[in-house]
Amino acid sequence: MNSLLLILTIVLYYGLLLVSFKRFGKVGLFVWIIIGTIFANLEVNKLIYAFGVEMTLGNVLFSSTFLATDIMSECFSKEDSKTCVHIGVFASICMIVITNIAVIFVPSSNDTISEALKIVVSNVPRICISSLLAYIIVQFFDIFMYHKIWDFTSKKNKDKRKYLWVRNNGSTICSQLLNAILFNIFAFGGIFEINTLINVIISTFILGLVLAIFDTPFIYLARMIHEKTGNK
Repeated sequence: MNSLLLILTIVLYYGLLLVSFKRFGKVGLFVWIIIGTIFANLEVNKLIYAFGVEMTLGNVLFSSTFLATDIMSECFSKEDSKTCVHIGVFASICMIVITNIAVIFVPSSNDTISEALKIVVSNVPRICISSLLAYIIVQFFDIFMYHKIWDFTSKKNKDKRKYLWVRNNGSTICSQLLNAILFNIFAFGGIFEINTLINVIISTFILGLVLAIFDTPFIYLARMIHEKTGNK
């Protein structure tokens, strides 16, 4: 069941990202960065089994932010991609502040979700700070790798359009490995047992590898949308 749901969410989330891009252009990518960052930070609190391994939820949403920055790099500029990262950082900081203020309020006698909210939010500060640190490092690394690979293939082949799949997959796969290590150690070190932590890191990277491959047709579709519509 979980394995099928993960496959469906890949198509759904990446598809929604393209809808946002087609409808709102560059702004749509900024909006998706906010959506992906905030909800991935919530989903990552949940451990699931899928494809025979244990993993945190939220990987698909977080991976979609790599796709968003790669689309931004491909269709607009490196500086716009960096703006995506800044927006993601700001969204994470706002989430930490807002969720912590929410649990300070004294619930009424008729409240039914306050305790459940506390349980979810209690782990949010560490998750968000860990995500924030990993996000800053990994996303800037992804942008750096994307443009390094693009510069290399462009000089070698004298064509900036070629090898989109190479720069997209190359940068994302390297970034997913770095993220799997950094985020899980920051977020769950000392919480999960060592074996569980290692399994989560490995499964997170394997899923990230699969997601990097799956997002390839979506970035080609995004470039096609951009060239056809000329959206800004």
